[in-house]
Amino acid sequence: MQTTLFDLSGKTAIITGCNTGLGQGMASGLAEAGCNIVGVNRRSAETTRQLVEAAGAQFLEIEADLGSTAPIAEIMQKTEQHFGKADILINNAGIIRRADALSFTEQDWDDVLDVNLKSLFFLSQAFAQACIQQQRRGKIINIASMLSFQGGIRVPSYTASKSGVLGLTRLMANEWASQGINANAIAPGYMATNNTEALRNDPDRSKEILNRIPAGQWGNPEDLAGAAVFLASDASNYVHGHTLAVDGGWLAR
Repeated sequence: MQTTLFDLSGKTAIITGCNTGLGQGMASGLAEAGCNIVGVNRRSAETTRQLVEAAGAQFLEIEADLGSTAPIAEIMQKTEQHFGKADILINNAGIIRRADALSFTEQDWDDVLDVNLKSLFFLSQAFAQACIQQQRRGKIINIASMLSFQGGIRVPSYTASKSGVLGLTRLMANEWASQGINANAIAPGYMATNNTEALRNDPDRSKEILNRIPAGQWGNPEDLAGAAVFLASDASNYVHGHTLAVDGGWLAR
């Protein structure tokens, strides 16, 4: 197979939540494939900038809080002003709140759904509108979760949001595939990130999780890079509405 299928030279990707963790791993991977990066974060992404620029790509930093849809127009505007267009959108930004379902608050419900689902949809909408208006192919990659397939415990709004991400990914594909836009998702398994630090530091819980993973180890942020490059590249031009699990085999058990 020609490696040019995975070449992202001259492309630009908007990646939300890429200052650390999974988003940073994907940003670095896309940059190594030649892609310029627009990093949308609530705080500085200087380390991600350094990784992207070390790979020979450009990095535009936009500080924005996706707890509301207000920044979306500015994100698209700044991206187009700096790079002319955006070819790829990775909706990675997300938050989680933990509490028993019997005591879960409305505020924790709204906060999570606003970031994980509402802003994801309306940023995707703005991106798709720009692609269609400019008559060019676009790639949307939503970050789902194992809880897109399972119920989990003590994370009601997170489970609802990630189940919604899987459904919205299919909806976007149904409506936008004929317009030249690929909408797919990645469902990471148990990854060594800030969100899982408490679990990894709990010997009993960590052992329980590792015993369930056929690969026998926690994933790392860079493990998402290959999947992201594939879904962002021409190699996936006929892949629509799919959610790809990168989980060490968790769902196979």
